[in-house]
Amino acid sequence: MTFLPSTIEDLDKIFQLYDMAIAHQKAVSNMHWLPFDREMVAQEIAEGRQWKIELDGQVACVFVVAYQDPAIWGDKDRDPSVYLHRIVTHSDFRGRNFVGAILKWSKEHGKAMGKTYVRLDTWAENLKLKEIYERNGFQFLGVVTPSDLSALPSHYSGIRLSIFQAEVHR
Repeated sequence: MTFLPSTIEDLDKIFQLYDMAIAHQKAVSNMHWLPFDREMVAQEIAEGRQWKIELDGQVACVFVVAYQDPAIWGDKDRDPSVYLHRIVTHSDFRGRNFVGAILKWSKEHGKAMGKTYVRLDTWAENLKLKEIYERNGFQFLGVVTPSDLSALPSHYSGIRLSIFQAEVHR
């Protein structure tokens, strides 16, 4: 299992994974992501914030890191944190606990950057992900409604989010 920054050559693969995730969300829930903007993802790649996990020479999982997230975290955003977004696992690799591996990687990444927490969110109704996050060491902090929707993708409109964090040990 290798963590690598995504490159612009990965853009089609990333969107293939996003499409796969949206199809899965539609199959198991009435809540699903809307399509993402390619320019936004290309910008994340250029900024070094879009990551991939390769396993057996294939892109098995992708995720995005951010270092600010005030629209979701409000005043808590003042805490130095690594925020994880859009963790997507290829269907051929589900069940391999990439969340646990990403948390371990994120703690090391956060430690190197002087951060205090690793944080993420999911729909408040997504009890399966809530259980996965807690089982892997994230602490459930509660449910929030994003305040500034202009800074978020359109699927955040009218949404309630469960928020989680794990402490980065220095």
